Amino acid sequence: MFYRPGIDPHGLPHNPFKAMVTPRPIGWISSQDAGGRVNLAPYSFFNALSDDPPMVMFSNTGTKPDQPFAKDSVANIRATGEFVCNIVGLAMKDAMNATSGSYPADVDEFDLAGLEKEPSQLVAPPRVRGVPGALECRLWKIVELPGKANVMVIGEVVGIHIDEAMLRDGIFDVLRFNPLARLGYRDYATVTEVFSLNRPGQS
Repeated sequence: MFYRPGIDPHGLPHNPFKAMVTPRPIGWISSQDAGGRVNLAPYSFFNALSDDPPMVMFSNTGTKPDQPFAKDSVANIRATGEFVCNIVGLAMKDAMNATSGSYPADVDEFDLAGLEKEPSQLVAPPRVRGVPGALECRLWKIVELPGKANVMVIGEVVGIHIDEAMLRDGIFDVLRFNPLARLGYRDYATVTEVFSLNRPGQS
C-alpha cells in the first residue's frame, strides 16, 4: 500500500506512522518554571543528535488547556533555558506512565508518581532519584515545526550522571536496567538482548 499523509486516507484502524518508526527511546524530561514549579513528563520523540558536543532533542506535539503554544516542558524551557533528560528503565515504567497525563501546570508529577527528586549539579531542574542515568541540558534552540504546536527542543548536554551499578567493565550496560522504548499505538518494548557488529574495515 501507499498513501500520502494528510492527503490520502490510509484506511487502517489507526495511524501506522509511529508504529513504523520504532523503537523510540523515551526522554523523561524534568523542568521547572521561572517560579520554581517542577514538571516531569515523558517524550517518545526523543534522541541524541551528536556526541561532540553531546546534543539531544525532544519534540512536543499538541497543547494543553493552560498552555497556549505547547506543553509545560516547552513553556518551562522557554522561560529558564534548562532541563534534564532522565533515562527510563523497565523498573520505572509505571511511574513514567503516571507522569504522562495532561495535568495542570501546578501539579508536581514527582509527587503524583511517588518519585523522589535528586538535585542536579549545573542546572536548576531536579533529576529523578534512582534512574540509571540523567543528562543535564541547557537549551540550544527551539525549532517551530509544521503543524499545530509541533515544537522541537534541542539542548546541549552539560552534565552526565551515571548510576555506577549500571557499569560493567567500564561499559554502560543497558541489560542492567533494560531501557524502555516506545512503539506505536499503546505499545512499549524493552531491551533484553544486545549484539555487536563491526563496520566494514573494523577488526
